[in-house]
Amino acid sequence: MKNTTLILGCGDIGTTLGRELLAAGHRVVGVRRHAGKLADTGIEGRAADLGDPAALAELPDADLLVYVVSADHFDEDAYRAAYPDGLKAVLAEYAGRRQAPKHVFFVSSTSVYAQQDGEVVDETSPADSAGFSGQLMREAEQALIEHALPGTVVRFSGIYGPGRDRLIRQVGEGRIAAATPAMYSNRIHRDDCAGVLAHLIGRALAGESLHELYLASDCEPTPLHEVMTWLARQLKVEATETIQSPLRRRASKRCDNARLLESGYRFRYPSFREGYAQVLREGGFLQPTT
Repeated sequence: MKNTTLILGCGDIGTTLGRELLAAGHRVVGVRRHAGKLADTGIEGRAADLGDPAALAELPDADLLVYVVSADHFDEDAYRAAYPDGLKAVLAEYAGRRQAPKHVFFVSSTSVYAQQDGEVVDETSPADSAGFSGQLMREAEQALIEHALPGTVVRFSGIYGPGRDRLIRQVGEGRIAAATPAMYSNRIHRDDCAGVLAHLIGRALAGESLHELYLASDCEPTPLHEVMTWLARQLKVEATETIQSPLRRRASKRCDNARLLESGYRFRYPSFREGYAQVLREGGFLQPTT
C-alpha cells in the first residue's frame, strides 16, 4: 500500500516536496486555493479553503500531513487565519477521524526568535519575538507540540532559490549592505526545504523517533555584506550604493542546525555559495564567458 501524504498549502516548497515523495512511491495530494496549478505535476490537486470546516471534512485521509501554508498578506489577521487558526482546525478535523495521521509536520519560521545581536540560536533558545508574525507562528507551533497527534515543527530560515532572487537583483543594481556592523543572515535553499521535509518524513515512516522541533538553516550563517559581495563578484558588477540592511528591521542571529545534521540530513547546498551558484546558473544571471 502506498503512503498518502497530504500537503496543505502546496505552493513552491510543497510542489518540490511532492515531486520527491512521488519519486519515492508516495501518493501525494496537494491542497491549495487554485488546484489547477498542480496540473502535470503528478500531485493530486484539491482546491479548498482551510478556514471552511466543510471543505476540511472533504479532504482525504492521509498517513502524513504537511502544513506549509502561506498567509495572504503580511498583517495580523491574515497570519492568525493562516497559522494558529488554520493549523488548529486541521488538527481538530484529523484527530477525529477513524484513520488518524501517523505524523503531522508544521513549517514554521525563524521569525519566532527575538535575538538580534549575532547570538547563536538553536531549538532550545528562547523564542520570544516581539512581532505579531513571530508570535502567531509560535502559537501555531505550540498547538502542534501540545496536540495528541504526533507532530514535528520545522523552522526554516530565509528561503531562496529559483524565482526567489531579490538579493541577486539588488546586487545587480550595484546595491550592497554595509560591512559594519556585521548583520548575520541565515538561509536555506528551496530544494533543501523539500529535502529536509522528505528526510524527516522518511524517518517517521521508518518508525524512528523525531524531535518535536528542528531548526532548518544551512551550515554557514554569514554577514549579509559578505553574501552580497560574493554575488557581486559572480555577476561582475561593482558596488555603487550602500543600502540599509533589511535585517535591521528584524534580527541578526546565527542559526545552529546541529540537531538536523545529527538526524542524518546532508544539505544539497551547505552554504550560500553552492546555492546561489545554482540560482545564478539556472536563472540566466551570469554573463557568458568568452
